[in-house]
Amino acid sequence: MTFLPIVERELRVAARKRNTFWLRIAAALVALTIGGGFLILTMTLPFGLTQLGQVMFGLLTWLSLAAALSAGLFFTSDCVSEEKREGTLGFLFLTDLRGYDIVLGKLLATSLRSFFALLAIFPILAITMLMGGVTAPQFWKTVLALVNALFYSLAVGMFVSTLSRDSQKAMGTTLMILLLALFAGPSLDGLLARSQGTVFKPWLSLFSPGFVFLWADRWGDTYWRALLANQLFVWLLLGLACGLVPRTWQQRSTMRSTGPSGSWSYTWRYGGTKRRTSLRQTLLSRNPVLWLACRERWQSLVVWAATVLVLAAFSAMLLADLPTPAWMVWVYVGNAVTLIFYLAMASQAGRFLVEARRSGLIELLLAAPLGGREIVQGQWRALLRMFALPLTLFLIVQFAAVFLSQQAFWGMASTGNSGWEEVVFTVISAFGAALVTAANLVALCWFGMWMGMTSKNTNLATLKTLLFVQIIPWFAITFASYLLTFAVLMPLLMQAAAGSGTATALTNRMAFFPFLLTAVTGLLALAKDVFFVMLARRKLYSQFREMAVPSVSPVQVTVRPQAPPAAAPPRIPGPA
Repeated sequence: MTFLPIVERELRVAARKRNTFWLRIAAALVALTIGGGFLILTMTLPFGLTQLGQVMFGLLTWLSLAAALSAGLFFTSDCVSEEKREGTLGFLFLTDLRGYDIVLGKLLATSLRSFFALLAIFPILAITMLMGGVTAPQFWKTVLALVNALFYSLAVGMFVSTLSRDSQKAMGTTLMILLLALFAGPSLDGLLARSQGTVFKPWLSLFSPGFVFLWADRWGDTYWRALLANQLFVWLLLGLACGLVPRTWQQRSTMRSTGPSGSWSYTWRYGGTKRRTSLRQTLLSRNPVLWLACRERWQSLVVWAATVLVLAAFSAMLLADLPTPAWMVWVYVGNAVTLIFYLAMASQAGRFLVEARRSGLIELLLAAPLGGREIVQGQWRALLRMFALPLTLFLIVQFAAVFLSQQAFWGMASTGNSGWEEVVFTVISAFGAALVTAANLVALCWFGMWMGMTSKNTNLATLKTLLFVQIIPWFAITFASYLLTFAVLMPLLMQAAAGSGTATALTNRMAFFPFLLTAVTGLLALAKDVFFVMLARRKLYSQFREMAVPSVSPVQVTVRPQAPPAAAPPRIPGPA
């Protein structure tokens, strides 16, 4: 028997996929674009090459760390659970395969694309050593920390996938474990050191992949001890996954004597009998898709719980009467929660249509007297019904927090006399940030529905939605906004320099930079969201049945027309 046969097969399949090739090309192009932009800045900004090299190294490595840690969410968190839902995992255990064959095969197949993409960034990252400011040990230790973070994230996703059966729950659990691994250990070590009045001593922090990354530019053996602790934890998770796969692939019944609706898990997922009856009577007559998409309630409860926590934290900060600069920290907290909501909306928008195509529900909907517009409108109204109110409360809290953080920024930057310009700019910035966040959520929902009709699974639909709607446009908008802002301000600066030529005049003209940059960035973001919403609506309304046909009839049999029978040869009469 071939050693690790699943590994060999999965590697051959993954090596022949086009996205394996294009993903590393895209990663290299992004890194090359950022590196080229920094090299162009050396000719326009009064910074040394060494300083730009350090900034470029930090930007590329932090972006690579975010990509490496998110690999487990999209590549491994649903790889085994998908096989469970399809019912194909049990066939593998009819052979003499073991759990480690399946786990290692899935791990290597899913990690090939992400590892190649990370590997493509390293040559561009090495240019910073030539620019100066980055040493060779720092470079290689950072590279090793990035590979460790990628392996860590993939192992966590693989472990969660062996225990889960639902793709959305697997993604959420993976995200929660990764967040705990990143922040729980350093936070507890910091609180322990502060309570005892001693210096920071890493104990639980050694198991955090972020701690390994941050310690890559420092001397001592702390980095290597943390790397060793990370690897021990990763291999422990993989060992548990290998042992759990043969024991968790079967679907165990949790029904009580009252039937499936009496089980605790069923009640948590769909609610009690009264709620289900009321929901069916209210929504079924309006739109069957609206009722089907709103049946599960746990997604809405999770968003409500996150919103309540944010509201409680904001109220606690107000009641504690913290110093004004403390509100500047809220910007990072709010952005982190916003990214989690982006992930939740993108996942939920595509999940219903992906599951409907997989289970054959889309075939029943197409057979019913419902058009594509009614089906899409039902899904959109379901998203509004489940998430509109908690997200509106979150946007209100975010508006107030951004307003207070902007006031803190102007209070620290100015001389203490805040004029009406600063107040107006603060209000416009806070309102613009809330408006852009709301527009991003709408665009993610519409584009996520489109990706749900064209993707194989929920994780792939979520990844493509975030990639096309948020990640790629963020790079383009950031570059374009700075370019347009400098293009508008450059004539004003040249006019001020040619006129009075004083430093005060130049400073007054440069004071318009944050105003103009915020306005340009907000307008470009809104234009981007409008474009994606209109594109997704047009595709869904006009091509819904065409996109759903492959899921209904995936195999098309072509019958060749039969050739006409050959004409019989003429009969030659014989002799009389």
